[in-house]
Parts: sequence; structure tokens; C-alpha cells
Amino acid sequence: MRALESGEAFTIARNGVPVGELRPVQRNRFVDTRQLQAKLANAPKVDYKRFRADVDALLDQDPSPRG
Repeated sequence: MRALESGEAFTIARNGVPVGELRPVQRNRFVDTRQLQAKLANAPKVDYKRFRADVDALLDQDPSPRG
């Protein structure tokens, strides 16, 4: 448990064959808004209409309210 707390991960094997993984829980990390904005400053712009069309082409969604 101490090794897990310090960030070490383990592979669980049965007869030499990996069957699972034991790893530390990922904690939520705070990201400063300014740091995120700086990282995303050079990201490509998203064309909302094209994005919506791509999503609609892949998923069967009906945005109307259910009654």
C-alpha cells in the first residue's frame, strides 16, 4: 500500500499471464484558468456547425424535449 501511495503501479498475473492492474487512484488536479487558456491559445478554432454535423452523422440524437 505504501508503494501505491507513492505512485507505483503493479501488474497482476495468473500463471505468468497478466490479468489485471493495481495502480494509484487518480486525484483531481486543480488547473489554473490562465494556464489552461495559455495552453489552448494556439488550438484550432472549432466550427460549431461542422462539429454538430459530424456528431449528428455519427449519433442518432433527437434534441427535442421528451413529453
